[in-house]
Amino acid sequence: MVTRPALVNALFCLAALLASALTAADDALLEQQRAAFRAVRADVERGNWQAVEPHAAVLKSYPLWPDLRALDLKARIKDADHGEIDAYLNEYGVLKPARELRYRYALHLVDEGLLQEYLSIYQQFYQGLDLAQLDCLALQAEIAAGQSHRIVSRALDLWNVGRSQAEECDLVFDELLNRKLLTRDQYISRFELAIDAKQFGLARYLAKSLDATYAKRADEWHRAHNSPTALVDEYLDYADTTLAKKLFAYAVERIAYKDPLAANRYWRTLSGHFSFSDEQANRNLRHIALWAARNHRPEAAQMLSTLAESVRDAETGRWLIRNHLLHRRWQYALAAIRMLPDEELNRNEWRYWEAVTLEQLDQQAIAEQKLDNLTVERGYYGFLAADSRGAAYALTDAPLTRDASIVARLAEIPGLVRARELFHVGLESKGRSEWDAEMRMLTAAEQIQAALLADEWGWHSRAIATVAKAGEYDDLQVRYPLPWRTDFEQQATTAGINSSWAYGIARSESLFMRDVRSSAGAIGLMQLMPATGRESAREIKLPWSGQATLTDSVSNIRLGTHYLGKMFTRFNDNRVLATAAYNAGPARVEAWLPPSGTLDARIWIENIPFNETRAYVRRVLTDESIFHWRMTGQLRRISSELPLIAAAGTAGKVVNSD
Repeated sequence: MVTRPALVNALFCLAALLASALTAADDALLEQQRAAFRAVRADVERGNWQAVEPHAAVLKSYPLWPDLRALDLKARIKDADHGEIDAYLNEYGVLKPARELRYRYALHLVDEGLLQEYLSIYQQFYQGLDLAQLDCLALQAEIAAGQSHRIVSRALDLWNVGRSQAEECDLVFDELLNRKLLTRDQYISRFELAIDAKQFGLARYLAKSLDATYAKRADEWHRAHNSPTALVDEYLDYADTTLAKKLFAYAVERIAYKDPLAANRYWRTLSGHFSFSDEQANRNLRHIALWAARNHRPEAAQMLSTLAESVRDAETGRWLIRNHLLHRRWQYALAAIRMLPDEELNRNEWRYWEAVTLEQLDQQAIAEQKLDNLTVERGYYGFLAADSRGAAYALTDAPLTRDASIVARLAEIPGLVRARELFHVGLESKGRSEWDAEMRMLTAAEQIQAALLADEWGWHSRAIATVAKAGEYDDLQVRYPLPWRTDFEQQATTAGINSSWAYGIARSESLFMRDVRSSAGAIGLMQLMPATGRESAREIKLPWSGQATLTDSVSNIRLGTHYLGKMFTRFNDNRVLATAAYNAGPARVEAWLPPSGTLDARIWIENIPFNETRAYVRRVLTDESIFHWRMTGQLRRISSELPLIAAAGTAGKVVNSD
């Protein structure tokens, strides 16, 4: 006889088995849908909807079915029935693929000469968004319809900017000309805006509709930008006018980027000829002094110290300290640190360097106290402080608590479901956009659970970014994941470098985004420029398919670790210099080496001229230590990677800091 408790237990077990079976079936269907989507997407993008037919039954219930339909309509937009497009937009209008299709459809209506239909879409979805291309197309439609109530105000607003406008605005500006609404004053106003925006090509174009005086001014500004020294040498030919003073102040500013001391000499000469205002003089002297510091000139400290109070700020204070550190002027460095505003002084960077300068000035007890206080910080300066005190790093890993009910609810949000699927089918950038939009709607507590969900999916970039957005920094497994571990370890070994270093580079470069492209054009996990990727592929005999190779995670790791190893060899196994070279290029790093002797690597890093590269090197060194601890359980101290930096000509020769 079966007892009641036994029956209840049996029923519970049966329910669990059924739930497990349903989940497994759902997962199997989802994998089938993903595979089908990947298989047909390229065909649909090329206009071949027939490729979908064998998979339609599976795909129609897939969250990315609207994306396939949008791709199909975009591919055949010239021939598609407008009613079919309108029906799709009515059904899916709030989704991102529908918004993209609507934009393409609106432009297609213009191409077809259906301006009133375009105007209807524009007024409903785009008016007031300040999109010059679409605004000008709407004005074209209104002009064609004889609706002139906006032409004067809106078209003149579009005209009166200091940059080149969208080419769609040309017809609108022609209409202004025909109506004699583009007066000489309007041209002069835009000319001045172009000069202020340093758009000298546009200024030269506008000057053609003015007179020789404006043409000459535009040419002079063009010379000030491209040949500033040649222009300044002719300063005696210019009267002391407001325009001349602006022109020559800008020319000196341009010279300062490459030769700040020459710029300083020119400025002194020009100041004897032109009556620059105090504001103009102080602004230029600040610019020159900062570039003298960035160019590691010993004179920079004097130049920064004598700046007028009105132009001294945190940035001039930072570079004054760095220049004193560079030239080992410890007492002056300490004084400059203590002159910083309280908010700046409390940053870990200056807390650390205050302690170091105190050490150098034999104030050991107070230096040790300050360093001890800093060792609790997890980061570059906290780790350096721990190194100096022989203390452990602040590597406490505090895993975030998973709330199953919140995670389950988040996993059902349509926008997050779509984001997840876009990630899984390789459309990561589109998925990031949808994920980030959903995160803006969540509380910090919900964001934390969403990050844990992303981590479960293997979507590390969103997990890392989202916990940071929520203000949580102590779950090191989420923040420092180890994806593609076998590939990183194997390829790093082949390249003769540490895999933890390669991980630090990849996290700093891309947050492990396979498809990300930088503004400079670098692509993939380890952010390689196409030319660098192509050369590296040739060197290791890897088949090269352009962007497809760089966005393939395994290929990118092979190429990135090879190039990093190449920089390591070029700079004689100096990881600091190789890291900087990976970010800024080896030629720049060689130009930043000391002219003679050796330099403490910590001070060299502080004096990297580029803010981005300076932060990058510190971040990679920090990340490498954390990744090494994550991978081995062992502590690798940052200081062990900071040999003295040798002079230019020795190409980063390693010298023991002992």
